[in-house]
Amino acid sequence: MTPIAAHAPAGPVHTGQRALAPDLARGLMLALIALANSVIYLYGRPYGFRQHIVESGLTDRIVSVLTVTLVDARAYPLFAALFAYGMVQIFRRQTTAGLPADQARRLLRRRSRWLIVFGLVHALLLFPGDILGLYGLVGLILAGVLGASDRKLLTAAGLWLVLVAVVQGAAYAMPSTGERTFFWSFETADPFRALLLHPLEWLMTPFGVLGVGTAVLVGVWAARRGILTDPGAHRPLLARTAVVGLVVAVAGGLPSGLAAGHFWTPGSAWGISALHAVTGVAGGLGYAALIGLVALRAGDRPGPVVRALAALGQRSLTFYLVQSVVFVALLMPYTLGLGAWLGTAEVALLALGTWLVSVLLAEVMRRRGRRGPAEVLLRRLTYRPAGSGPGKMGE
Repeated sequence: MTPIAAHAPAGPVHTGQRALAPDLARGLMLALIALANSVIYLYGRPYGFRQHIVESGLTDRIVSVLTVTLVDARAYPLFAALFAYGMVQIFRRQTTAGLPADQARRLLRRRSRWLIVFGLVHALLLFPGDILGLYGLVGLILAGVLGASDRKLLTAAGLWLVLVAVVQGAAYAMPSTGERTFFWSFETADPFRALLLHPLEWLMTPFGVLGVGTAVLVGVWAARRGILTDPGAHRPLLARTAVVGLVVAVAGGLPSGLAAGHFWTPGSAWGISALHAVTGVAGGLGYAALIGLVALRAGDRPGPVVRALAALGQRSLTFYLVQSVVFVALLMPYTLGLGAWLGTAEVALLALGTWLVSVLLAEVMRRRGRRGPAEVLLRRLTYRPAGSGPGKMGE
């Protein structure tokens, strides 16, 4: 007797079926990620508040203020909310296609385990501040709690902010000594010694981005309502979230920004660090809402710029990794060592330049019908059950 075939997961979403807002948000998010990560590579000078180097030039100091106020602890909550949103979309797509919920959860867990592997390799070889591994861990947890009520999700999101405030406030409470207090490998000239430090630094990274926990839970709540998938039905909510979230983020981030730019010296760093971290979550959600409004305005016929940004968003994993390759090649002391010479403004230009080139490359790939190689690999590993051959499961 021929055995009954097991339910097969639905293949990846076709490009023409994708909602614009999430992809556009991911594309723009990579600019913020590049700005946030690039300053970590600066070394060879005293370190000040939030481990930003002590700058003397006015332009560099102003850019420090802007980066800390608008990007620092704001980019990764946006990343986290979009990650959670995508998890819910995958789950719904699978169950709608007829896959039982328990099998859909197993698929999400498989994807999350592979994300941890991606993150580990990324951290060991390139960037120990990697976030993919943490999101893989979060994905494993989310797969088991996707059925939680909205009330439980939002209550947990609010309670988590208390922990964020306490831990982040304590992490930056001590006055700066001028020495680097984390990510020591970024000033290590010996590549082998630097690589040996990477595993420890990777394990420490989650403590610096705890705000992603709240953003993830809110992202699940938003995905259930299709807020970014159908922004037209949620325009008032998106407008309120964009205005309130970004105003709160600027107000809460400006004290830290002014301290990082050496325009004032706070009496106690605990309070402004806690405030910076908590309001960063509001900023990440505000950015997501603002991008949803931009996507709504673009409508069904986005212009060339929006299409290119969305193309980058569809390949965000690939170009997140590309950023690390560029920064390591140019900035680390055991490569070209430009991190010892560039200022905050110059490295911000490098970050934005890298992002702009990514936009152009992603658009070329879109026109040629090519997916990002990292996305292709992750999809093959996720959608192909153990023991299946290559080319199966919609790949």
